[in-house]
Amino acid sequence: MIKRTLFFSNPTYLSTKSNQLVISYPEEEKESKTVPIEDIGILVLENQQITITNGLIAKLIQNKTAIVSCDAFHLPISLLQPLVGHSEQAERFRHQLNTSIPLKKNLWQQTISAKIVNQALHLDLINVPTRKMYKWATEVKSGDTENHESRAAVYYWSQLFDIPNFTRYQHGDPPNNLLNYGYAILRGITARALISSGMLPSVGIFHHNKYNAYCLADDIMEPYRIFVDILVKEIVEEEHSIEELTTELKMKLLQIPALDVIIDGKKSPLMIALSRTTNSLYECFSGKNRKILYPTLE
Repeated sequence: MIKRTLFFSNPTYLSTKSNQLVISYPEEEKESKTVPIEDIGILVLENQQITITNGLIAKLIQNKTAIVSCDAFHLPISLLQPLVGHSEQAERFRHQLNTSIPLKKNLWQQTISAKIVNQALHLDLINVPTRKMYKWATEVKSGDTENHESRAAVYYWSQLFDIPNFTRYQHGDPPNNLLNYGYAILRGITARALISSGMLPSVGIFHHNKYNAYCLADDIMEPYRIFVDILVKEIVEEEHSIEELTTELKMKLLQIPALDVIIDGKKSPLMIALSRTTNSLYECFSGKNRKILYPTLE
């Protein structure tokens, strides 16, 4: 069952009773609402005046719910994660930490090849020439030593939006703001899936910044970025203004966990597909398999 994403942008008091999330509105004359905790996959806390009880946090963590906190600028800045995410966690940590360098490079090769193919498939949908994109995808070497990821990205972003001189840059002009928010949500979902599969999201196969607690999440989300890109492109073409990241726009981006994707030839919600990807990753770490299962765009 696909888990729900709950987004709170107004002052609220969040507590728990009988395994339910209880939502109260201290500043408004509204009746309290309840949501079964087992149904919640992501909880986004945007407003600075939200109060949440420790009892609720504990139950959400036990349910493996990703709790995302936002800063004063309404951008996601943290993800609360459990200390124990899997019954075999110690053994799975050991396999992950003992992964050889050649295997890591091979897994990164698979990841980048899958990412470039998905970018090419997206450009196909909007009738952009992609022959060289597919060529680059087949030429990715172990560890992507020739940086085909960057080469493909330059071409991809130059063709994606009908915006003169658009550049993909975190602090750049819109729709970079939409992409940033969408990728932050995707990162949280990916970290949640990794933790549920019993792995450390901070120990990557390629990313290794000592200040980054989500290196592995940043690795594994790469082929999934395309689904954020598609949603953002649709928003850009439908909306008159994207200068400000409004609540309405955020609500559209919070559809990401429930987006349908094709993985292993079958349709699946993105959140479920990510769990299949992270489980396949562990099988690679443990020696049971050599291939990561990634979605393909259709």
